[in-house]
Amino acid sequence: MSQMNVRLDAETRQRLENLAKRTGRTKSFYAVEAIQQYLEEWEDYFIAKDALEQFRQSDDEAIDLKDMDWGE
Repeated sequence: MSQMNVRLDAETRQRLENLAKRTGRTKSFYAVEAIQQYLEEWEDYFIAKDALEQFRQSDDEAIDLKDMDWGE
């Protein structure tokens, strides 16, 4: 595992320290969790953005939600 240094403003640092103390977890645990969640959300965003752009450039027609077969 590699190491990375980050600069936090005083309020964020204090909030992180308080959370770590309250839960018995390390500050690093919460920093890693936050970064992983952030990356997942942004990766999903760009996958959706790229898919929308690909659809817009295609000749495919949109399907109205009321016409969707949801497999029920």
